[in-house]
Amino acid sequence: MKLMEISDNPGARKSRTRIGRGIGSGKGKTGGRGGKGQTARSGVRIKGFEGGQMPLHRRLPKRGFNNPFPRDLNEINLDRVQKAIDAGKLDPKATVDAEALVKAGVLRRAKDGVKLLGNGTLKAKVSFSVAAASKGALGAVEKAGGSVTILTPPPAGETAA
Repeated sequence: MKLMEISDNPGARKSRTRIGRGIGSGKGKTGGRGGKGQTARSGVRIKGFEGGQMPLHRRLPKRGFNNPFPRDLNEINLDRVQKAIDAGKLDPKATVDAEALVKAGVLRRAKDGVKLLGNGTLKAKVSFSVAAASKGALGAVEKAGGSVTILTPPPAGETAA
């Protein structure tokens, strides 16, 4: 076999349909867009338009609240922390916070803090300093003999320095 004899499987490469190139192409004249009107034009299409009737998204009432200052927290499970301790990346005697987790390579960046989740088991006695923690995580850490300190969030609109 020579380099010039190598070719793709038949039917593997299909040339694109060139629309609007005459009647013989099968996609000429209107180019697959039907006849006239708004849908035949480029860039104009009213989504959710119901022929003048009040559209569904405006008939339904507004619900809920969108927080303009949400906290973007890193979520981490106990099994990830235990794995880092077993690998020798985290020191269980020191306080485990966002900075320590980033330094250990468990997290990529600190964001607005860390939320501790209770998936997995924790064998080491560790003291955590985190932004939030689930009930399961709190129970598992205290069962292992550790402690969790919940940090107070900064006022709305301000970022943690």
